[in-house]
Amino acid sequence: MIVEIEDVTAPVVFGRLPDALAATWEALRVLPLGAVQADAFHYFLTRPDAATDIINVLRREGELSLTFRMGGRLHSVRVHPAETAGRHRGR
Repeated sequence: MIVEIEDVTAPVVFGRLPDALAATWEALRVLPLGAVQADAFHYFLTRPDAATDIINVLRREGELSLTFRMGGRLHSVRVHPAETAGRHRGR
């Protein structure tokens, strides 16, 4: 799995989706997000069935793309399988 948080982290490769989700939450939780955004990301990334739900999204959509507002603009969080990395370049 590859996780990328726009303007926060470069793309990082993880061997397992649960590890990717935990690291994504750890990176997001220290950002100056509003309470609602922080609560939503916490719930979405850490609930017991998060990995199963996200795997279903990846199968259906090819990637998971979420956004958050920080510094007056939107930033994206992308999660996708490593084998699709080349197909997403140049977007």
